[in-house]
Amino acid sequence: MLDGERRGWVATPAVSVEAFSGGQRLAPASVALEGTTYAVTPAAVEVHAGIIAGEITGMRVVQRVERSSDRLISPPRLMGALRLWSSSETHSVRLVVAKIQYLDDQSRPMKLEDSRIEETFRFATYGSEWLDPGQKAIQALNVAFPAEALTARRLTRLRLEIGYVSSPYREEMFSFNVSIGNPQGER
Repeated sequence: MLDGERRGWVATPAVSVEAFSGGQRLAPASVALEGTTYAVTPAAVEVHAGIIAGEITGMRVVQRVERSSDRLISPPRLMGALRLWSSSETHSVRLVVAKIQYLDDQSRPMKLEDSRIEETFRFATYGSEWLDPGQKAIQALNVAFPAEALTARRLTRLRLEIGYVSSPYREEMFSFNVSIGNPQGER
């Protein structure tokens, strides 16, 4: 951990996932794809960790399958928006990395498609990684989601871990003397 770096995590309240399907033609006419969206309850949650505060809104899980063969085209993804701000009046924050874990009914991490137990993402928009006191940043969420959570219905919590570096925020003032001379120029 870097000097001044903090890690915080927030576990959301109980989470449930419900599905609804929307047939969509997203490919050439010969291949019909169906997008299935699973509502996540609650769809929005407030988060607080150290001097970082925020909310996750619009949470949903989306996956796409080929209608004729039920072949998975796009694995499930958790989507939504992450809004964060520095709740400190004296410190700026540089957002470094975020990790999300999906916890089952025994509070154990659920495995993602490639056997990882967490999805890591960075704050991608240039300039949004720095938060001065009271400043907000918005990060789109589009991260891997465990397929087993859709079938086994054992997902009960999400854990969001945020790595950040905190630095004191200061405003300094410089004063210096100046004077205006006699006009010079063309006659």
